[in-house]
Amino acid sequence: MSPATPTWEAGPGSGRRTPARTRPVRTGRALALSCHPGPVAAVTGLTLVLAVTSGHGVGSCALLVAAVLTGQLSVGWCNDAYDARRDTVNGRRDKPVATGTVGRRTVWAAAFGALALCVPLSLACGALAGGAHLGAVGAAWAYNLRLKATPLSWLPYALGFASLPALVSLSLPGSPWPAWWAVTTGALLGVGAHLADVLPDIRDDLATGVRGLPHRLGTTGTRLLLPVPLVAASAVPVLGPPGPAGMAAVLVPTAAGTIAATGLLLARRHPKTPFVAAVTVAALDVSLLAVHGTGVG
Repeated sequence: MSPATPTWEAGPGSGRRTPARTRPVRTGRALALSCHPGPVAAVTGLTLVLAVTSGHGVGSCALLVAAVLTGQLSVGWCNDAYDARRDTVNGRRDKPVATGTVGRRTVWAAAFGALALCVPLSLACGALAGGAHLGAVGAAWAYNLRLKATPLSWLPYALGFASLPALVSLSLPGSPWPAWWAVTTGALLGVGAHLADVLPDIRDDLATGVRGLPHRLGTTGTRLLLPVPLVAASAVPVLGPPGPAGMAAVLVPTAAGTIAATGLLLARRHPKTPFVAAVTVAALDVSLLAVHGTGVG
């Protein structure tokens, strides 16, 4: 065998064989897909925007982003590793662990590795800031391992999103507390994110014994409740900060409510419309929180 000839090993799945030297690339790609890249990018990006608008310097912004990124990666990998059997039963072709593209032990190792990095990075932001963030990461792990199947399934999402303004604010010199409206907006966004995230999977989850809050409400109940926290999250950052709110106090919540109501009205003919409307309102909410920041700095 010449040095240029690749060695071959049995690849996961249907008995196909994969060149050994390509396995790290394949594993890396599978891990990237297993970490829930969309939410990871969204939460990390929101953290960066909040850090910049709150007056953090380049180094501080980089530290905050690293802390949140490693925390989010650990949560995403933990979720896919823990749910591997359930995802396999449900035939989830979008889950690399369920399809055998990457091993469950590998994903667990990645989850614990990211968590091990998250701890010192979070504490480097300050004791209070780090404690707030690690508490949120711990709540997210508790969601994956237990709370997702209970009526308290919404709580880790609320804590997680509320912790972002706290992390950014408390890591500033003097550790100032974030404004109440910033934390409240984050918590409302978290509840909305939970409902939107679970909505498409309610039937599959029920078939495998998961009974979180959205599952107990059912598809129709969750769809009707979904706009409520998101529309509320559009009003809080407009009405909460001191000073006159002006026309924004009327226009922004009205626009959010109109978008949400339109989605519900069109649901009978277009079942995906409420979800699209909710995502649109959530984007508006994130923009408002980014503009107003944490209320300090």
